[in-house]
Amino acid sequence: MNSKTLIIAEAGVNHNGDIGIAKKLVDVAAEAGADVVKFQTFKAKNLVSKSAVKADYQKSNTDNNDDSQLKMLEALELDNEAHFRLNDYCNEKGIKFLSTPFDLESLQFLMKMGMDTIKIPSGEITNLPLLESVASFNKKVILSTGMSTLEEIIEAVKVLIDGETRREEITVLHCNTEYPTPFEDVNLKAIKTIQDAVGVQVGYSDHTLGIEIPIAAVSLGATIIEKHFTLSREMGGPDHRASLEPHELSEMVKCIRNIENGMGHGNKVPSPSEKKNMEIARKSIHYGKDLNLGHKIESDDLVMKRPGNGISPMLYKSFVGKVLNKEVGEDDMLNNQDFV
Repeated sequence: MNSKTLIIAEAGVNHNGDIGIAKKLVDVAAEAGADVVKFQTFKAKNLVSKSAVKADYQKSNTDNNDDSQLKMLEALELDNEAHFRLNDYCNEKGIKFLSTPFDLESLQFLMKMGMDTIKIPSGEITNLPLLESVASFNKKVILSTGMSTLEEIIEAVKVLIDGETRREEITVLHCNTEYPTPFEDVNLKAIKTIQDAVGVQVGYSDHTLGIEIPIAAVSLGATIIEKHFTLSREMGGPDHRASLEPHELSEMVKCIRNIENGMGHGNKVPSPSEKKNMEIARKSIHYGKDLNLGHKIESDDLVMKRPGNGISPMLYKSFVGKVLNKEVGEDDMLNNQDFV
C-alpha cells in the first residue's frame, strides 16, 4: 500500500458457487489491470441463523419465493479446495488472491492458507470476537465501514491496535452498504473525516452504479479502491446488478491510473510540458504608438501584447516617467536599453 492506489476487484459471490465462473472472474480482473481479486469466505451455518431473511436487494436479485438468507448463502459457498485452486490460478495470472472471512472458522482457514492481508467486511465491524482474533495475527488489515458511525470505526480500530495490529498496517474503507448505493448517500467527504479522526490510511469501497465515484475517491486521497464486478449483470445472484461488467472494470482501472498520474507533487510551478507555451500565451510590454527620442513615457503609451519573451506587464509601472533614448514604433517590444 504505497502511493499507487491498490485496486481490489471484488468478485465476492458473483461466481454463483461455480469454480469455473470464479476463474473467469479472475481472468477479467487480471486483464483489467486490477491489483487484487477478492472473494468471500464463509460457512453459511456460522454466518446466519435459520431465521435470517434476505435484504431487500437480495430479494429483488434472487428467487423471491424463498426468503431464507441461509439457503441463499449455502449455494454461494466456496469449499476449501476451491480456495486453493483459485489462489494457484491467481498466481498463474499475475494477480493477488484475497478473500474476506465472515466468521472465525473462515478466518482461521485463510490464515492457514498464508494470506498476508485480512479484509474485514462492513457487517463485522461490531463483531468483537472476530476483531480480536484478526488483531492477534498481526497482519495488514482492511476494514470496511458500511452502516457504521465514526465512533464505531474508532472503537474497531482501537480493538485492532490494542491487539497485535500496528496502526500503519490498517486501512479503513469508507463504504455504504446499499446495492446499488444512491449517489446522494455516497458522502465522499467522509474519507477526510475518517482520516482525520482515526489517523490511518483510508480508502473507499464502492457500491454505486458506474465508475465516477471511485475515480473521484482517488482524487480525495483514497489509497485503496474496492469495486464489485461480474461477468454480466444479467446473471442471477444477489450482487450482480450492482457490479461492473468487464469493460467497465477495465475503464475504471484505466481512469484511476490516469488520476494517479495527474495528482502530481503538489507544488504550483510550470510543468515541463507547458513551459514551451509561456512565450506564446503570455504577454510583454509593447509600445502602443510611434514615439520620438526624448519622449517621457506615460501609461497610455504602453500596451500588453504577445509574445511573452520580453519584460513582464507586471513591471509596466516602473517604466512610466522614463525618457526614451531613441525613436520607437507602434508594436515594438519595450526593453531596458530604450531609456536614458
